[in-house]
Amino acid sequence: MTVRYGHISNMGWSFPAVNQQPYCSVRKMSTIKAKRDQRRDTILDVAGAIFAEEGFAATSMSHIAARLGGSKGTLYNYFKSKEDLFAAVVQEQCIKMADVLFDLDESRTIAETLTVIGERFIEHLMADWTVRMFRVVVAEASRTPELARTFYDAGPAQGSRMLTEILEQARARGEIVADDCELAAQHFMALCRGQQHLRCVLNLMPPLAPAEIKTVIAEAVRTFMARFGAPGAGAATEAR
Repeated sequence: MTVRYGHISNMGWSFPAVNQQPYCSVRKMSTIKAKRDQRRDTILDVAGAIFAEEGFAATSMSHIAARLGGSKGTLYNYFKSKEDLFAAVVQEQCIKMADVLFDLDESRTIAETLTVIGERFIEHLMADWTVRMFRVVVAEASRTPELARTFYDAGPAQGSRMLTEILEQARARGEIVADDCELAAQHFMALCRGQQHLRCVLNLMPPLAPAEIKTVIAEAVRTFMARFGAPGAGAATEAR
């Protein structure tokens, strides 16, 4: 069984009124909405590529429109400013990453779960687009701190909250002993990042190879479990 951590369903049932429009009208509206959503996704993909290539300051709405083959007016129909577009790009990528990172098998032990999360986390963190966007955010942080806040809230902060929830569940099951699961989550992510992420961002080393990622994360999980693992919980094991 697979569970997406952090996705909590609303059990307060409510039912919308039945749409009384003719079927043909409803179908036409659905088609228009689908095309609009597809167009929005295309804009986000193209804008994300340009922001990563050229940075925030050097990117203009005109440039994005030219790459799309449309007009600035089309962009402004979807996003009221370049800042809004950048925020949407970041949020969309962070949502996609969270869906991958926390799509987990609940039958795994906490050590196995952390191994899966850690490997996916570092693979994403060292991906070319992620590294480029991290550099863009850092470069713009002093001039436009709201962009840095958007990036942090949608990415690192959200990931920390979701990992905290997983650790709290593990604590409730008796797998770990931690007074502060939020702090424990921060420790684990720091163990995963190590010095490799900073060196990669500074272009001092290439991204880790898959085998290297496994080695780094195995050691991170062993270290984490040595500190927080409950007696008898066992050492880290490879994810099933």
